Amino acid sequence: MGEASLGVIGGSGFYEMEGLSDVRRLQVETPFGAPSDAIVLGRLDATTVAFLPRHGVGHRLLPSELPVRANIWALKSLGVEQLISISACGSLREEIAPLDLVIPDQLIDRTRGRQSTFFGNGIVAHVSFADPFCPTLAAALAASAETTPARVHRGGTLVVMEGPAFSTRAESNLYRSWGAHLIGMTALPEAKLAREAEICYAAVACATDYDVWHEAEEDVSADLILANLLKNVEVSKQIVRRAAAALPARDGCPCANALQTAIVTAPEWVPEQVKRDLAPIIGRYMPATPTAV
Repeated sequence: MGEASLGVIGGSGFYEMEGLSDVRRLQVETPFGAPSDAIVLGRLDATTVAFLPRHGVGHRLLPSELPVRANIWALKSLGVEQLISISACGSLREEIAPLDLVIPDQLIDRTRGRQSTFFGNGIVAHVSFADPFCPTLAAALAASAETTPARVHRGGTLVVMEGPAFSTRAESNLYRSWGAHLIGMTALPEAKLAREAEICYAAVACATDYDVWHEAEEDVSADLILANLLKNVEVSKQIVRRAAAALPARDGCPCANALQTAIVTAPEWVPEQVKRDLAPIIGRYMPATPTAV
């Protein structure tokens, strides 16, 4: 469709995107079921944006229930090339205080059983994922964040756990021993699927608590997360608006061609139905045979 070049996925507390003009709500059908909610299309000044509330309006979906393949497929089908994620995270470092913002650059996957690839069913691909966040888009996000009153940290490793329960103290201290900086529940498989879809993906992680490792601070709770995240929602929206006005070019960005050498199945062996289902993802490499009218 080619309707929006920028996508925004809002996390806990970030359920709508104010300030959009020419707003439309789209219910997108995908081969992977329905997305988390209707996608809101609108304009932020000169940029057309596709906004999706990750957990659905009203926060109806657990992290493990998120239809991430449907979400990324739908955004890709609308032309999204760059995707900003906003999420709540726990801090694993003293220097990252609640209400700080982090632009992470690495991930550790502690999820279980989530659908984390578009491939299979007759087609195999292995994308490069050494740098899970697009460094170019992340730098633009960091620059935009640094124009706000919030304290911003560039870089950091985010552990993605399954949830929905929070960490044990032993787990929290284990992740600290690994050198991790943050813990959350939603960046994976979102980042992996965005890479497979050749979308530049970067995140604004809003630190809401010190998880459960800090002896002098309150243990993480849903109430604490939401109270602190709501304080940062307006700042997050400012960051999105400023980043949308200064999106980096994708020329030379490896995200834009992540599948170029990743698909290892010969086109003649890929089922036509798979080619049709994955057309927004692989169409430039393996177009489906046109169906007879």
